[in-house]
Amino acid sequence: MKCERYINRKQFLKAMGICTLAAASASLLSGCQSASSASSAVSSAASSDASSVSSSAAASKTLKVMASFYPVYDFAQKIGGDHVEVTNMVPAGTEPHDWEPSTTDITDLESADVFIYSGAGMEHWVDSVLGSLSNQNLISVEASTGITLRDGYKDEDGDVGTDPHVWLAPENAKIEMENIKNAFVEADPDNAADYEANYEKWSAECDTLDEEFRTGLENVSSHDIVVSHEAFGYLCDAYGLTQLGIEGIEADSEPDPARMAEIQDFVKANNVKVIFSEELVSPKVAQTIADATGAQMEELNPLEGLTDDEIAAGEDYFSVMRSNLDELKAALQ
Repeated sequence: MKCERYINRKQFLKAMGICTLAAASASLLSGCQSASSASSAVSSAASSDASSVSSSAAASKTLKVMASFYPVYDFAQKIGGDHVEVTNMVPAGTEPHDWEPSTTDITDLESADVFIYSGAGMEHWVDSVLGSLSNQNLISVEASTGITLRDGYKDEDGDVGTDPHVWLAPENAKIEMENIKNAFVEADPDNAADYEANYEKWSAECDTLDEEFRTGLENVSSHDIVVSHEAFGYLCDAYGLTQLGIEGIEADSEPDPARMAEIQDFVKANNVKVIFSEELVSPKVAQTIADATGAQMEELNPLEGLTDDEIAAGEDYFSVMRSNLDELKAALQ
């Protein structure tokens, strides 16, 4: 009986050892499976987070935009909103007709996503600068594309140029905004809906401004304006006015004595009450004509650039254009 109990005890202990080993093996296997599942879950979560970060980065991309001068700079800010960082290449208070980009400007263009210029002969430097760039990803847009251009002036060879001041007619400004919007959509399709919505908002504002000019100028008693330089041709064409420029298309040209006499005769014959100067050019010649004819001198802004004070005051294309409308109504009553 002792021997039998002993054998049974050994068998019992052996059986217990086998069970313990089996349990340990099962526990180890279970732990490995749990670790594998946890690792898989972490990997999946990391992949999901990376995808989310990538998607978020695309959605929050900020376009670096270079604008040739004020009107297209303002339009680009309005259409781009929070998705763009826009640089106005021409400094505040600078007359842009003869301005040329510096080495710093060229460097900035090399790293830009979008370059916007008005075109129609306004920026004489564009072709040579674009041809010198190595930035193969730069999207450049001539904002005046699609606008019917009016003749400007004859150059030294007798060739007729175009009048570049297209933005001074609100319906032309709307076309420039649309071209800018299309460039932003091409450069940043992830935010296309925002660019489209901004364009709809500001194109409607252009329509409102156009109607304000039409109703504001439809009953004026005079339709002739004398201006510092011939910047207001598109505006005059749109609203039935006629401009006579003291200077030519470019603001830095000066009239000779014969031209001065011609202008003074025009002012007297047409009972012109106001001679319009502008902020970015010297008012000296305009004041001389006003003094000689008994007219007053006021300012009409061609929106080629704003001063630091105007920018600080929150002025923009629409506020300045409405100020121009007020000046025109007062002068032409």
